[in-house]
Amino acid sequence: MVSVTAKDVMEMFNLKLISGQEGIGRHIAVSDISRPGLEMAGYFTHYPANRVQLLGKTELSFFDMLLPHERKERMKKLCTADTPVVIVSHGVKVPEELRIASNEEHVPVMSTNMATTRFSSLLTNFLESKLAPTTAVHGVLVDIYGVGVLITGKSGVGKSETALDLVKRGHRLVADDCVEIRQEAENTLIGNAPKLIEHLLEIRGLGIIDIMTLFGASAIRSFKRISLVIELEIWDAGKTYDRLGLEEEKMKIIDTELTKLTIPVRPGRNLSVILEVASMNYRLKRMGVNAAEEFSNRLNDVISQNGDATY
Repeated sequence: MVSVTAKDVMEMFNLKLISGQEGIGRHIAVSDISRPGLEMAGYFTHYPANRVQLLGKTELSFFDMLLPHERKERMKKLCTADTPVVIVSHGVKVPEELRIASNEEHVPVMSTNMATTRFSSLLTNFLESKLAPTTAVHGVLVDIYGVGVLITGKSGVGKSETALDLVKRGHRLVADDCVEIRQEAENTLIGNAPKLIEHLLEIRGLGIIDIMTLFGASAIRSFKRISLVIELEIWDAGKTYDRLGLEEEKMKIIDTELTKLTIPVRPGRNLSVILEVASMNYRLKRMGVNAAEEFSNRLNDVISQNGDATY
């Protein structure tokens, strides 16, 4: 699992380290950010100590109104063994009481000139991306007409060859063989290739090829949201495949369910064209156009009319 430290945040946002340097390696476990306004007023009963603590003008202006012994007490309680980092925004001067408490408890205190709300938004996005749940799937991820299609199936079924043909037809490769997937938000899965095999494609009998070198930068993407899963399997004459498209199969990855299609593979089937049509049809369904349902409704109308005519 990817971990984020206070030092990572400092380097990412070019923050100034004020005190508590010994705790610069503290880990940030959650993406939530706390603005300890109630804590400045003395209420620490439900203090979320494991979050990044962000102090803005509001909190510090109230802090300045406190008595000297109250100021020391509040900052000592703010800096705990679980507190990953305290950040002061707007370039406001860091209170001396916070400096002393942070050095005693080894809690890093940093400063930024950014506005509190702006910095909070940027930091939340950064932490959510870094701390998102992740997994890895054996397959190929391709951007087809703007739809992120995860192609799965057993080894040797033709996933990479299909991806190569799609690239030749103007679509973009994201990852081959291994797709790293992270859930950045509810129902949002982002896929990318491991650094080791980024932009590379393996074709049996040909070996490893570099897609970006062969086809240019427009043929690859670094990451893509996954919307559709297509499983390729060898045609089984004894199996009944969906011919209308009324049934929608689902595949769960992490906490998100994705639409899944099973495409049988046999000589003579143009998989690249089928996947292109599947992607376009997926987009149409999301726009409210469902050819299978329209056909089913027409068929029901015909059956109904014929039944009425009989009576």
